[in-house]
Amino acid sequence: MNHFLLPIQTSKTPRQQPNLLSDATRYGNWAMEYLVNEILKNGGIRKNLEVKIFGGGQVLQNMADIGEGNINFVLKYIDNEGLKLTGQDVGGIYPRKVLYFPQTGVVKIKQLKTFIDHSIFQQEQEYFKSIKSKRIGGDIELF
Repeated sequence: MNHFLLPIQTSKTPRQQPNLLSDATRYGNWAMEYLVNEILKNGGIRKNLEVKIFGGGQVLQNMADIGEGNINFVLKYIDNEGLKLTGQDVGGIYPRKVLYFPQTGVVKIKQLKTFIDHSIFQQEQEYFKSIKSKRIGGDIELF
Protein backbone atom coordinates (compact mmCIF):
# COMPACT_ATOMS: atom_id res chain seq x y z
CA MET A 1 0.00 0.00 0.00
CA ASN A 2 1.33 3.42 -0.97
CA HIS A 3 0.22 6.86 0.08
CA PHE A 4 2.16 9.49 -1.82
CA LEU A 5 1.79 13.25 -1.85
CA LEU A 6 3.06 14.29 -5.28
CA PRO A 7 3.10 12.39 -8.60
CA ILE A 8 6.72 12.64 -9.74
CA GLN A 9 10.07 14.06 -8.85
CA THR A 10 12.11 15.23 -11.79
CA SER A 11 14.60 17.58 -10.15
CA LYS A 12 17.34 14.98 -9.57
CA THR A 13 20.40 15.26 -11.74
CA PRO A 14 21.65 11.97 -13.25
CA ARG A 15 24.55 11.86 -10.76
CA GLN A 16 22.35 12.23 -7.68
CA GLN A 17 20.96 9.10 -6.12
CA PRO A 18 17.45 9.24 -4.69
CA ASN A 19 16.95 8.94 -0.95
CA LEU A 20 14.48 6.07 -1.17
CA LEU A 21 13.31 6.38 2.43
CA SER A 22 12.41 10.02 1.90
CA ASP A 23 11.49 10.17 -1.78
CA ALA A 24 9.37 7.00 -1.67
CA THR A 25 7.14 8.59 0.93
CA ARG A 26 6.66 11.76 -1.08
CA TYR A 27 6.67 11.02 -4.79
CA GLY A 28 4.57 8.52 -6.71
CA ASN A 29 7.30 7.60 -9.17
CA TRP A 30 9.63 6.47 -6.36
CA ALA A 31 6.87 4.97 -4.20
CA MET A 32 5.44 2.77 -6.95
CA GLU A 33 8.83 1.51 -8.14
CA TYR A 34 9.89 0.75 -4.59
CA LEU A 35 6.66 -1.08 -3.73
CA VAL A 36 6.51 -3.18 -6.90
CA ASN A 37 10.21 -4.08 -6.70
CA GLU A 38 9.94 -5.10 -3.04
CA ILE A 39 6.92 -7.29 -3.79
CA LEU A 40 8.80 -8.99 -6.64
CA LYS A 41 11.94 -9.42 -4.50
CA ASN A 42 9.82 -11.15 -1.87
CA GLY A 43 8.34 -13.69 -4.28
CA GLY A 44 5.43 -11.80 -5.84
CA ILE A 45 4.61 -12.57 -9.46
CA ARG A 46 4.01 -9.54 -11.68
CA LYS A 47 1.09 -11.08 -13.58
CA ASN A 48 -0.70 -11.75 -10.27
CA LEU A 49 -0.44 -8.17 -9.00
CA GLU A 50 -3.70 -6.28 -8.64
CA VAL A 51 -3.87 -2.52 -8.19
CA LYS A 52 -6.64 -0.55 -6.51
CA ILE A 53 -6.44 3.22 -6.36
CA PHE A 54 -8.19 5.62 -4.02
CA GLY A 55 -7.97 9.31 -3.25
CA GLY A 56 -6.73 12.08 -5.44
CA GLY A 57 -9.45 14.43 -4.26
CA GLN A 58 -9.02 18.17 -4.28
CA VAL A 59 -9.72 18.44 -0.58
CA LEU A 60 -8.01 21.84 -0.22
CA GLN A 61 -9.86 24.11 -2.60
CA ASN A 62 -7.44 27.04 -2.56
CA MET A 63 -4.46 24.95 -3.64
CA ALA A 64 -3.38 23.39 -6.92
CA ASP A 65 -5.21 20.20 -7.84
CA ILE A 66 -2.44 17.84 -6.82
CA GLY A 67 -4.92 14.98 -6.59
CA GLU A 68 -5.63 15.13 -10.30
CA GLY A 69 -1.91 14.94 -11.01
CA ASN A 70 -1.61 11.91 -8.73
CA ILE A 71 -4.55 10.19 -10.46
CA ASN A 72 -3.13 10.84 -13.93
CA PHE A 73 0.32 9.65 -12.84
CA VAL A 74 -0.86 6.38 -11.29
CA LEU A 75 -3.18 5.51 -14.20
CA LYS A 76 -0.33 6.05 -16.65
CA TYR A 77 2.04 4.05 -14.43
CA ILE A 78 -0.39 1.13 -14.25
CA ASP A 79 -0.81 1.17 -18.03
CA ASN A 80 2.93 1.48 -18.76
CA GLU A 81 3.78 -1.35 -16.37
CA GLY A 82 1.02 -3.63 -17.66
CA LEU A 83 -0.54 -3.96 -14.20
CA LYS A 84 -4.15 -4.94 -13.58
CA LEU A 85 -6.42 -2.20 -12.17
CA THR A 86 -9.18 -3.94 -10.21
CA GLY A 87 -10.81 -1.08 -8.31
CA GLN A 88 -10.86 2.66 -7.88
CA ASP A 89 -12.56 5.56 -6.15
CA VAL A 90 -10.74 8.73 -7.15
CA GLY A 91 -11.23 12.46 -7.53
CA GLY A 92 -13.91 14.68 -6.09
CA ILE A 93 -13.60 17.12 -3.23
CA TYR A 94 -13.76 14.86 -0.18
CA PRO A 95 -11.01 13.06 1.71
CA ARG A 96 -11.41 9.33 2.19
CA LYS A 97 -10.94 6.84 4.94
CA VAL A 98 -9.43 3.66 3.49
CA LEU A 99 -9.37 0.30 5.25
CA TYR A 100 -7.28 -2.29 3.43
CA PHE A 101 -7.13 -5.96 4.36
CA PRO A 102 -4.04 -7.39 2.62
CA GLN A 103 -4.83 -11.01 3.45
CA THR A 104 -8.00 -10.89 1.35
CA GLY A 105 -7.45 -7.85 -0.89
CA VAL A 106 -10.71 -6.34 0.40
CA VAL A 107 -10.86 -2.55 0.63
CA LYS A 108 -13.48 -0.53 2.43
CA ILE A 109 -13.77 3.13 1.54
CA LYS A 110 -15.71 5.99 3.05
CA GLN A 111 -15.81 9.53 1.74
CA LEU A 112 -15.69 11.97 4.65
CA LYS A 113 -18.31 14.50 3.57
CA THR A 114 -18.36 16.49 6.82
CA PHE A 115 -14.69 17.38 6.67
CA ILE A 116 -14.20 21.08 7.47
CA ASP A 117 -11.10 21.95 9.47
CA HIS A 118 -9.35 25.21 8.72
CA SER A 119 -6.36 24.34 10.91
CA ILE A 120 -5.69 21.29 8.75
CA PHE A 121 -5.97 23.47 5.65
CA GLN A 122 -3.34 25.84 7.09
CA GLN A 123 -1.05 22.94 8.05
CA GLU A 124 -1.36 21.43 4.57
CA GLN A 125 -0.48 24.75 2.94
CA GLU A 126 2.62 25.11 5.11
CA TYR A 127 3.65 21.50 4.53
CA PHE A 128 3.17 21.80 0.77
CA LYS A 129 5.56 24.78 0.74
CA SER A 130 8.14 23.02 2.90
CA ILE A 131 8.40 19.68 1.05
CA LYS A 132 9.96 21.26 -1.99
CA SER A 133 12.73 22.93 -0.01
CA LYS A 134 13.95 20.34 2.48
CA ARG A 135 14.69 16.64 2.58
CA ILE A 136 12.75 14.51 5.00
CA GLY A 137 14.13 11.25 6.38
CA GLY A 138 12.25 8.38 7.86
CA ASP A 139 11.42 4.73 7.73
CA ILE A 140 9.09 2.87 5.42
CA GLU A 141 7.41 -0.31 6.53
CA LEU A 142 5.92 -2.59 3.91
CA PHE A 143 2.99 -4.60 5.22
